Order: sequence, then structure tokens, then C-alpha cells
Amino acid sequence: MSKLVSSLKEAIIAAGLKDHMTISFHHHLRNGDYVLNMVLAKAAEMGIRDLNVNASSLFDVHEPVIGHIKNQVVTGLEVNYMGQKVGRAISEGILEKPVIFRSHGGRAGDMENGSAKVDIAFIAAPCADNMGNMSGKYGPSACGSLGYAFSDAMYADKVVVITDYLVPYPLQDCSIPEGYVDYVVCVDKIGDASRIVSGTTRITRDPVGLRIAWLASQVVKHSGYLKDGFSFQTGAGGASLAVAKYVEEMMEKEKITGSFCMGGITGYLVSMMEKGYFETILDVQCFDLSAVASIRENKRHREISASRYASPAAKSSAVDSLDVVILGATQADTDFHVNVHTDSNGNIMGGSGGHSDTAQGAKLSIVAAPLIRARLPLIADKVLCRSTPGETIDVIVTQRGIAVNPRNQELRETLVRAGLPVKDIQELKKIAEDMAGVPKEVACKGRTVAKVLYRDGTLLDTIQAKS
Repeated sequence: MSKLVSSLKEAIIAAGLKDHMTISFHHHLRNGDYVLNMVLAKAAEMGIRDLNVNASSLFDVHEPVIGHIKNQVVTGLEVNYMGQKVGRAISEGILEKPVIFRSHGGRAGDMENGSAKVDIAFIAAPCADNMGNMSGKYGPSACGSLGYAFSDAMYADKVVVITDYLVPYPLQDCSIPEGYVDYVVCVDKIGDASRIVSGTTRITRDPVGLRIAWLASQVVKHSGYLKDGFSFQTGAGGASLAVAKYVEEMMEKEKITGSFCMGGITGYLVSMMEKGYFETILDVQCFDLSAVASIRENKRHREISASRYASPAAKSSAVDSLDVVILGATQADTDFHVNVHTDSNGNIMGGSGGHSDTAQGAKLSIVAAPLIRARLPLIADKVLCRSTPGETIDVIVTQRGIAVNPRNQELRETLVRAGLPVKDIQELKKIAEDMAGVPKEVACKGRTVAKVLYRDGTLLDTIQAKS
């Protein structure tokens, strides 16, 4: 017996893809992914229309989806993140139905509880055997963890594995096992693994970024969580990695050994584990090739599913054991709500990812961002999109001061005693406006182009077309 079919077209026919179905994709190859475009192009060639695409994320490489929307091949989108090119087209109203935005944990949870039904999952597998045992750790397109694909494999009615590295049965180091898989197809290339790198994965040298990172690290230091057993998540950007660098220096000085770090994993976090600052890495997504090599070679670097990472439908998830998370923002407001879905002009260029998941789960959630971004103030009276509720954000750190959520008065008093530049959120807003001026109101009063769901599936906000 073999599940191997001769072509993508044969796999699509065998899986029974028809008009009006929902198909899903994962994004571990990020801007190097070829599979989503490959499948949609073949569906269009076969005359299939009116597809709903549930993709854990869309990047600029997925720009061809715009043409498929225009041609009615794709009439619905569900995503956790959307890059600028597709996002701008959506903001201009190209899609008739509103996009559904979820968080990473929310997507897994909605698949588990049946709210996000998938007819056929197409899983890009850097390594697979003829029965569908698969891994992201091996092969020319190795991307590391396949954390977001677990839910697709487990809950879709049909599962098609697409690989460019077919190995003899059985694949010994298997991430997702054959029992979930219906068909396997081998193609020339599923993607370019070098393009999984997200922006910069080097520590920033920008003085403003370093100032923000140092202040954020001081909040961590004085919070009381920086002790043996400490757990930590930060992003892959230059300023976020600078926070990790300062935290590492404090852990070295105080001889602290943390329990785990997680999130999008970079070589810097791998280095912290290898130096003994963390016992293990819980990895739902690799952000560079150093992380890919580590998850392949180091047993302390553990692959986890999106469900284990952050699903609110699970009995517990790793975010519930997280001490500190460092988050970004395109906007924040005086109620500490955070926007990571749109830019300051209301154009879609992002998404929650794990932002709202970790903000709610972590004991201390810190937003670290410059007070002025693209000549506009970070802090507004009201964000253009509420991506993460203010009640789950503890601290906003900027180069000009630190605002602590009024609900955490004890932390505020601790930081004041430590001599840190603690300011009221309204004061930070005024400083920014004195520097950059009061921005003009953004006119986003057209029809709804996206619905932003909170991690529990409830409607958090909507995004309107540019009028």
C-alpha cells in the first residue's frame, strides 16, 4: 500500500476538491512558501471556484492570491496574519466577504471545537514518506517546527501532504504521523527555506531601540519574575532580541537558570539555551536556519503544536505557564489596547499571531515600541483596530518612559522605587504629540473588510475599508 500519487492534480482529484470548499495551509516556510500558490494555481486551471482559504498566515510571496480573488477562485480568507501586499488589496475592498482574523491559539482552538471547518488541508512537508509521516526538520526545504500544521492534519476531512524530499518508509523522526494523512505528492520544490527569516534577526544597533530594550529589561528585572524557573517569550526583531540580550546578561550575573523560552525561535534564543540559561525551548515556529538546525539536533529543543502553544480550547497550554512576554505594537491607546493588524493609516499589514494569546496567558506582558513611528505618535485616544485588549497588557515601554496599566498599581510603585522613568499613559501621549503633532483622523468608514476574533472566538473588532 502507498498513499503516493503521481501529481498535484491527481491529489486534488483524489481528495475531492470542489467549488465552495474550505482548504487550509500552514506558513512555516513563510516568505519562501510555494505550496499555497501552487495549489491555487492548479485549482484555477481545473476550473474550481469559490474557495475559502484558511491559511495560518499570508506573506508577500502569496500576492498571487489577489488575482485568484479577482477571478473568483478565492472568495473567502481566514488568517492569523496578513502581509502588506495582500493586506492593502483587502483594505481597498477587493474581497466581498470580510476576512476572518484569528490568533494562533484561536485558530487551533476553533479547529478543535469545530468553528473552523476544513475540507482539505494541503500541508507543505519538507520531509515525508509514502504513507504521509512527515517532518519539517530534514530535506532541502527544512523549516524546523511544523507546529501550526498539527491542527490542520488532525481536524481536516482530507489531508494532502506535499513534499520535495521523499524518504523510505518509515520516517523515523516524525512530527505528524501517517494516521492523519490521505494522500502524498512529491513535487520539485515546496519552497525556499532561506526566506523563513523574518526581517532582521540581529540585535538592533539603533540607540532608540537599545534604550527601549534596556528599559524593558529593567521592568523584567524588577517585576520579581526573573529568578530560577523563569519562562520567557520575545520576538525576532532587532529590539526584541536586544531585550533578550539584556535579560541574558542579568541571568548570567545572578546565576539564574530559566525553565523554558518559546514563540518564534531564533538563533539567539538557541544560544541562550545552549549556554544554560534555559532548560528547554518550546518551538511552534522557527524564524531562522540556526533554529532549524537546533530543533533537528538538540533534544532539549522541543517541537510543539499550536494547540499546546496557545489553544484556549485545550485543558491547558504553554502560554498559561509563561512568566514574561515582550510584544510589539503599531499603535496603542490610553486604555492600553494594542493594534498589530493595521498601520497608522488603517491599511492591513499584520495580525495577532500569538500576540493576544501570550498577552492573556503571561503573568507579565510588556509592549516595547518607539513613541514615534513613521513620524506618527504610538499612542492614540483609540486604536484603529483592537488586536489585543488593554486589560491583558501590563506595561508599555517607550524610549521616553514607561506606562503601567492602572490595574497593576503594585508593579507601578515597584518601578518608581527602582528609579525607572514611569509616566502616565496620557503623559506619554502628550510627549509624542508635542514631538510629532496631533495626527489627522484616519477615515476608515467604508464597509467591513475584516473581522478580528479574540482567541476565544468572540468578535474583538472590525476593520473598515479605506473611504
